[in-house]
Amino acid sequence: MALRHASPLEAIDLHASDEQRGTHASSSLLRTDGLQLMQLVLPAGHELPQHHVPGELTIQCLAGEAVVTTPHGTCGLRSGQLVALLGQEPHAVRALADTTLLVTLVRKPGDAGPGAA
Repeated sequence: MALRHASPLEAIDLHASDEQRGTHASSSLLRTDGLQLMQLVLPAGHELPQHHVPGELTIQCLAGEAVVTTPHGTCGLRSGQLVALLGQEPHAVRALADTTLLVTLVRKPGDAGPGAA
């Protein structure tokens, strides 16, 4: 079954349940040639190991608390905060509490799609 992405000008309900949205807890919400939005739901203590993506990105904390670590430092995020990262910058994300993140990726033609931020 193909993953359903929202279309431009289609509202995305970030508070919708997975059942209502028809997706998994962590999912890609929108994907165009130039942009990808992903909602990541991480239980407390879960860590996404260090990785990188081709384009610039933002990580916005919608709920909970997380730490983003890069070779240049660490940034704590709480609900309502976001951080921007440069493309190709290695980063890891660790949830300090049950956390929901909205990741916005700027995509360039030919970029391979990431699995997660």
